[in-house]
Amino acid sequence: MTAATIPYTPPLKEIRFVLDHLAGMAEVAALPGFEDASPDMVDSILDEAAKIAGNVLAPLNRIGDIQGARLGADGVARTAEGWGATWQALVEGGWNGLPFDPARGGMGLPNLLNTAVQEMWHSANMAFALCPMLTQGAVNAVQLYGSEALKDLYLPKMISGEWTGTMNITEPQAGSDLAATRSRAVPDGDHHLVTGQKIFITYGDHDLTENIVHLVLARLPDAPPGVKGISLFVVPKVLVNPDGSLGARNQVKCVSLEHKLGIHGSPTAVLSFGDEGGATGFLVGEPNRGLEYMFTMMNHARLAVAMQGLSIAERAYQQALAYARDRVQGKPAGWSEGLSKGIVNHPDVRRLLMGMKAKTEAMRGLLYSAAAAVDIAHRHPDGETRARAALLVDLLTPIAKGWCTETGQALASDGVQVHGGMGFVEETGAAQHLRDARITTIYEGTTAIQANDLVNRKILRDGGGTATTLLDEIAALGRELAGHGDEPLRVTGAALADAAEQAKAAVAWLVVAAREDVRLPAAASVPLLELMGLVAGGWQLARAARLAAERLAAGDADAAFLSAKPLTARFFATHVLPRAAALRETVVSGSASVMALSEEQLFGGA
Repeated sequence: MTAATIPYTPPLKEIRFVLDHLAGMAEVAALPGFEDASPDMVDSILDEAAKIAGNVLAPLNRIGDIQGARLGADGVARTAEGWGATWQALVEGGWNGLPFDPARGGMGLPNLLNTAVQEMWHSANMAFALCPMLTQGAVNAVQLYGSEALKDLYLPKMISGEWTGTMNITEPQAGSDLAATRSRAVPDGDHHLVTGQKIFITYGDHDLTENIVHLVLARLPDAPPGVKGISLFVVPKVLVNPDGSLGARNQVKCVSLEHKLGIHGSPTAVLSFGDEGGATGFLVGEPNRGLEYMFTMMNHARLAVAMQGLSIAERAYQQALAYARDRVQGKPAGWSEGLSKGIVNHPDVRRLLMGMKAKTEAMRGLLYSAAAAVDIAHRHPDGETRARAALLVDLLTPIAKGWCTETGQALASDGVQVHGGMGFVEETGAAQHLRDARITTIYEGTTAIQANDLVNRKILRDGGGTATTLLDEIAALGRELAGHGDEPLRVTGAALADAAEQAKAAVAWLVVAAREDVRLPAAASVPLLELMGLVAGGWQLARAARLAAERLAAGDADAAFLSAKPLTARFFATHVLPRAAALRETVVSGSASVMALSEEQLFGGA
């Protein structure tokens, strides 16, 4: 079976269950500003987005991987066959504007609904879906911090998708150390002249649209040193006249495209600004607050990249399951005539598939709940409710980005394993998912950067208060379910309560250890993030299991779908949550050993 014969089928029943029962779509739709998010509208959006994902984007995925993006002799990056026409179809449908203000051409629908759409599109074709994802992030930044003039000039066509947007942060010498940023911006009348080079710019150049709006970090001549001296600028590929028409080409040059392990269809550019004196740029907001503004785009991107971990996992699971049903090899242990002979009935293949299913559903529950919290934090009429939601989003963002991308990468690898030797052969398509997934743990901040953000800015900042409050809530749910009469719920509850207590112990140790040795929190950060991630995932599966049991007891006819929820949660409880105790031990007892060897000893055997 080849990749071309295994279609992507958007899991609409699962998506609707999570939207309605875990994320609270009805409550989100009732927030001010979401008056158009009626149940009929939500269903229509999901159905149409699923058709685009399965029928349009998915067939282009393999084409993009094989053809890749290419830099033409004219300095313009060329996308793969069919991508330009597909982008124009999305523009005509207004899809890029789904979560934005109708006054500027958007649909005015919830971020939660947009998350479900983006999940399907990234599962179908991650390399393609990166472009609208980043454009939406750029719109958010300009909308929040740009002047009215900038908003009027750029937002309508960015929201429509007629122009796309990018995030220009990384420089060759700086990497993730933004204090080392060298790009400069010199005042010149009503604008600035921007010079410098940026690398790893996703969709930094392409042929999908006539203009690209780059958001660029650069330093003013009188800027203070370090990250406090960085400003944010809009630097268009093509200058825009006051009436909105396009003018002359700006001094933005695509020097080269990166040759990457995966997401070949996505052009990742090296951009040079101002080679002939300076690219015209326009200051966004106040001077020297660029990093603060850019974090708006980065936090949007971090949750979106977390969703890519979910998307890749779902696609890899569907492909592995289809292969396992068709592939016959040996006689499964305990096989009887009523079962197929596919390797899906070999216990260890089933273990891999159950792990893929359980972790994928855990990620979906976590990410949709976080997306709902974003909507509440921005739209709820009560200030205290908004504040609580904002704290939850702050805490969940690094956990979701780190845990979901690491899990997505692991599940893509499990998908290869299910295929056996055929998974290592490109024609099956399983290898592409693994190659594409590998970048998700790196861009928008590596897992270590997310973990350090979690430790330093989210846990230590308030003495572990917000994290402990969430873990108390999770533990309470676990204790409630541990007393349930249903065996899968009882097992799930007991394991969840214990895992939450393990995480609480790790958080408490961290708060004390940070006062003793500043290296200990950094050494503990990634294991702690993993611990928080699997507890948060177990929390969502437990919630889903309880809701499914309640609906079954109430006589819901969809017994096959609902009865799977408690069993899936029990698998996670017995195969994944036991790792919480080991991770707590790693955090508490293992952090000091990370720096035990000297630098010379590390190279002692070389």
